[in-house]
Amino acid sequence: MTKYQSDRLSVAPMMDWTDRHCRFFHRQLTSQTLLYTEMVTAPALVRGGALHLLGFDPAEHPVAVQLGGSEPAELAAAARLCEEAGYGEVNLNIGCPSDRVQSGAFGAVLMKSPDLVAECLTAMREAVNVPVTAKCRIGVDEQDPEKTLPHFLEMLQKTGITRATVHARKAWLQGLSPKENRDVPPLDYPLVHAMKAAFPQMHLSINGGINTLAEAEAQLAAGMDGVMIGRAAYHDPGLLLHADEVIFGQPPTRRSRASVVKAMRPYIDAHLAQGGKLAQITRHMLGLFTGRPGARAWRRVLSQEAHREGAGLEVLDRALTALPESSLAA
Repeated sequence: MTKYQSDRLSVAPMMDWTDRHCRFFHRQLTSQTLLYTEMVTAPALVRGGALHLLGFDPAEHPVAVQLGGSEPAELAAAARLCEEAGYGEVNLNIGCPSDRVQSGAFGAVLMKSPDLVAECLTAMREAVNVPVTAKCRIGVDEQDPEKTLPHFLEMLQKTGITRATVHARKAWLQGLSPKENRDVPPLDYPLVHAMKAAFPQMHLSINGGINTLAEAEAQLAAGMDGVMIGRAAYHDPGLLLHADEVIFGQPPTRRSRASVVKAMRPYIDAHLAQGGKLAQITRHMLGLFTGRPGARAWRRVLSQEAHREGAGLEVLDRALTALPESSLAA
């Protein structure tokens, strides 16, 4: 368990999406949900010295970092850098459907090398005091998930890993693009549920195709310890607005989407004062009013105006004025 006890719901690490601005925005919607960074490669940190990739606002806690890599010593060194940066958890990517980076194999292809994964995770665990976790698929390519997944989880458990997230789809490393790997392979929730029954001592979260808090509740009711939501939380971030109440049993929130926008203003203002661009933040906010009257106008104003030179908080104000009162109150 993380020291934050926020494992019941998390937002998935998503490349080009869950950067520090996105995470700060999501934190205005939910105080309890565990947030993950984009995947950061161990070579970039250890060999490239790209420590800026680990920057985050303390307000993002509870927040975890996901690492990519396949060299045990390098991953251990990267994990130490992550712990020093203040992250409360270090996660190893064993699920990304991309089979190679400069340092060699990483992501889902590692499911074909469980012994190497065990070495990597052992090195990481011995290097840090914060929890080390894993995110994997049910299998890759021609593997039989009903045989591969239990053996893989057994390996994780023997390595001392007590928490893992399982994306309930196989990854096809040949023939499908990373994008297709998020949609084409069929979901197998029953298999992941069976793994929870087979490994009761492990904290297992399920990922893949979960789009609402109601669906997350159903997965928890089915026995899963946690649920990880991915693209739905990005495209419709408003679903996180009631996560603290629905998933974590907190008192009903008084936050509205408009109050979230207001809470973002000081953060945006500070970013602009440091030379940042408005669109670097507002691109993550486009879906805030999804499903509400005026959502299209909100998106249009931000999409058309936030990229302009010198764009500031007045663009945010114009986007809000395009919304009816009913959307501002919700």
